[in-house]
Amino acid sequence: MNSRTKFLVVMGSTCMVLLLLLGTVLGKSSTPNGAYPHLGVYTEVLSRIKSEYVEEPDMKSVTLGALNGLLESVDPFASYLNADQYKDYLKNKDSDKASVGLILSKKFGYLGVVGVVPGSPAAKAGLGTQDMVETIKGIATRDMPLAYANLLLEGEPGSTVELTMVRMRRPDPQKIKLVRAPLSYPAVTARMMPDQIAYIRPETLAPGKVKEVAAAVERLQREGAKKVLLDLRNCAVGGPEEGAALANLFLNKGLITYLQGQRVPRKNFEADTAKAVSNLPLAVITNRGTADGAEVAAAALADNKRGQVVGERTYGDAALRRAVNMDDGGAIILSVAKYYSPTGKAIQDNGVTPGVLVNEPEAQVEVDENGEPLPESTEPQRKPEDDPLLKKAVEVLAAPQVAQATK
Repeated sequence: MNSRTKFLVVMGSTCMVLLLLLGTVLGKSSTPNGAYPHLGVYTEVLSRIKSEYVEEPDMKSVTLGALNGLLESVDPFASYLNADQYKDYLKNKDSDKASVGLILSKKFGYLGVVGVVPGSPAAKAGLGTQDMVETIKGIATRDMPLAYANLLLEGEPGSTVELTMVRMRRPDPQKIKLVRAPLSYPAVTARMMPDQIAYIRPETLAPGKVKEVAAAVERLQREGAKKVLLDLRNCAVGGPEEGAALANLFLNKGLITYLQGQRVPRKNFEADTAKAVSNLPLAVITNRGTADGAEVAAAALADNKRGQVVGERTYGDAALRRAVNMDDGGAIILSVAKYYSPTGKAIQDNGVTPGVLVNEPEAQVEVDENGEPLPESTEPQRKPEDDPLLKKAVEVLAAPQVAQATK
């Protein structure tokens, strides 16, 4: 059995375990005690593993795997950190270390790539959404806490970290060495397209980028723009509040999003008329790498019928996360509240489904004689006629009902 097959088998079995855990611990019981009878089943399973397994198991690893499987079944961005890991987390979480630029979540027990920071070492290596991290520094990522994985990826500028990746475009795991570097965020792309369409692409929603978008939209409107095309593909950096601010540039009234959790009271984010900069007809492009704040913006513009969303369903990541301290000195990093679309859908659970669905072709990455991606070859500039999502968005903007939508 090759490593690719083994990985697929593990993913399948992990899915079954996660479903069992979810049904066991979170499922509603018909008995008055709710989930407590299921906890007895869980305890018995642990006991049977200890007494019946072919060899004496490492119960610490078994318990850790169960805990991380349980967390992943309810929250793909959650982590359980033991006392030592949590100390490291607290020590380093606010440090300004170099990174490889990977944005991760848990998937099938392993680490899945949500997106990459544009221009980062991960982006230059051709990594992207749907790739999986099998090992970091030789350590298997199966059941590795997400927060701990992020710590392993950080370090001094110029230092290297070796990853084993399972990539959608390759049949077997691939070892990649990345050189950590300080992250910088590219400027907002803004240009006038034919038919007086203002094309705006913020590759991230890092602090300051929404102001760049506002300035770009205002400049292109002065130059005669009649419509706006907001391209949010692969925009995975920037929190929900930045996404709300982006949506507000195109909304002069209405609910943008709201935050709510079991112990977090509802908080509404309403559009502020004074912050709106454009009422031109609008279309938004998304893909599977659109995440977090960019999803909040896309959902708000779609639900308020301010603009048509074109492309692929977004990733699903918009929540408030906190560390919940444990008695053993460890902690659970957990989503304690979620951001919702104006119509009440949890973005982390549902993503944003475009009104006009169009699949994006896989990027064609140039490789050298050893199969390694060539630098700067990961995201070639497509001509509009070769970009089906951009082409469809332009067609949507040309529709008469769109042109009349904001008059």
